[in-house]
Amino acid sequence: MNEITAEMIERGRGPDQRIIAQRRKLTARLRAAREKLASSGVGTRAFAIHLLLQLAQARLAARHALYGLAVICAAAATLWAGPGPAGAWCAAVCLALLASNWLARKLASAPRDRLPLETWTRRLTLMEGAQALAWCALAPVTIGPTPFVAQAALSLCLLAVGAIHALTGASVPRVAYVGLAPTGAAIAMLVLSGGRDSLPFALMACAAPVFFVYVVRALYAAKLVSLSSQLEKDALIGELAEAKSNSDEARRRAEEASLAKSRFLATMSHELRTPLNAILGFSEVMKEEMFGAHSAPAYKEYSADIHSSGQHLLGLINEILDLSRVEAGRYELKEEAISLAGVVEDCLHLVSLRAQNRGVALREAMEAGQPRIWADERAVRQVALNLLTNAIKFTPSGGLVTVKVGWTAAGGQYLAIRDTGPGIPPEEIPIVLSSFGRGSMALKNADEGTGLGLPIVKGLVELHGGSFTLRSEVRVGTEAVVIFPPERVMDALPLIEGEPSPRRRAA
Repeated sequence: MNEITAEMIERGRGPDQRIIAQRRKLTARLRAAREKLASSGVGTRAFAIHLLLQLAQARLAARHALYGLAVICAAAATLWAGPGPAGAWCAAVCLALLASNWLARKLASAPRDRLPLETWTRRLTLMEGAQALAWCALAPVTIGPTPFVAQAALSLCLLAVGAIHALTGASVPRVAYVGLAPTGAAIAMLVLSGGRDSLPFALMACAAPVFFVYVVRALYAAKLVSLSSQLEKDALIGELAEAKSNSDEARRRAEEASLAKSRFLATMSHELRTPLNAILGFSEVMKEEMFGAHSAPAYKEYSADIHSSGQHLLGLINEILDLSRVEAGRYELKEEAISLAGVVEDCLHLVSLRAQNRGVALREAMEAGQPRIWADERAVRQVALNLLTNAIKFTPSGGLVTVKVGWTAAGGQYLAIRDTGPGIPPEEIPIVLSSFGRGSMALKNADEGTGLGLPIVKGLVELHGGSFTLRSEVRVGTEAVVIFPPERVMDALPLIEGEPSPRRRAA
C-alpha cells in the first residue's frame, strides 16, 4: 500500500505492525513445512502412503508385460523341459501374478486415513518373494543336461523379470530387494553351470542384479525428491487457497463497509443540508438586518459568525461527499469542450480578493492559442480553486503565487501553481495527499482545513486520465502540477496560410 491512511497517522507513521507480524508468522510456517517435507523422507506417514500407492499402481501397470513374458518363456521351456513342467510353471507364475495384482488393487482402494502401513508393507514383501520364487522355479529343471542356449534363454527371461521388478518396486526398496534376491540367485546358478566357456556371459549376468540394486536406489532417491516437491506444492496450494478465502472474505466485508458508508453519507448529507439551508438563510437575513436594525450591535456580528460557520460546514459536507464519490468510482463526469486557460482565469478572479487581503501577489503565465480540452468544467474548476486556495493560504504576506498553463512534452496540457510558502517536507507529501491528512506546517500554524482538498484534486484528475504531482522544498515553496493527457486535447482548426502555429511543444 503506497498511500498513508488516517489510521496510519493515528498510530504513527510507518506500516502496520500487526500485518508485519502476521506475514512473519506465515513465512515461518511455510519455511517449517518446507524443511519438514525436505528432511522427513520415508519417516512420515504421508510419504509412506504415497510410496505404497505408487508401488501398487506400478504393479498393475506392468501386469500385462509379465503375463506375456510368462507365456513366452513357458512356450520356449517346452523345448527342453516338456509341456507338463512348462505348463505347471506357467500356471504357478500366473497365479502368483494374479495374487499380486489382487493385493495391489485392494491397496489402491483402501482408505488412506486408516491404512496400516507396516501390515501392507509386509504383505507386499511376502507376495513379491513368492512371485520371485515362482519365476525361479524353472531354473533347477534347466540346469543339467540341457544345452547352454536354454540356460541363456532362461537367464535372459529372469533378467527381464528382475528389471521389471526393479523399475516397479523402486518406491519401496525392501520389496524390490526381496524380489531381486531369488532372481539373482537363479541367474547365478544358470550361468555358472555352463562351464568355463560361458564365463564372460556369467560375469555379465551376475553383475546385472547388482546393477538393478543400484537402479532401485537411484529411482528411490528420485521418487523422494519428486514426492517431496509434490507434497510441498500441495501444502503451498492449501496455504494459497486459505489466503484466497480470507481475501475474499475481507473483500466482501470491505464492500459491505463501503456500501454502508455510502448510504450513511447520502442519508446524513440530506439530513444536514436541510437544516443548514435554513440556518444559512435566516442567518443571512439577520446579518443584513432586512427586518430592522438589531437592538445590540453584537447580534449582527453573531449572525455573521453563524452564517460563515454554516457555509464552512456546508463546504465540508460537499467535500466529503465529493471524495466519497470519487473513491467509490461513482463520480460522473459531464464532459464538454472547455478552455483550461479560461477556467483558470475565472478562478483567479474569484480568489484575487482573498489574495489581496492576505498580501499575496498573483502572477499568471499562460500560453496563447491553446485548443480546448474535453473535460468536466465543474471538476476542472474545483481542481483549480482547491490548488489556488491552498497556495494563497500557505503563502505568507508579501509572497508570490505563480500560475502557469501550457503544453506538455507529450502534447497534453498542464496547470502548474507554485507558491513561496514554507513548503512541505518530502516525507509528509504522502500524508497530505491522503484523506484528512495534514502536514506539520499546517498543524503548527493552525490553518483551517480538513485535509480533503488535495485528495479530491488527485481523484478528479485521475478520473480524467491525467496525473497530479506535488513537489515541495522546505523554506522555498510548493509546486502543484496537473497534467491532462494528449487524448483530452481537441484538434484545433486548420491554420490560415502564413500564420504561425500557436501550439508549442517541448522537444
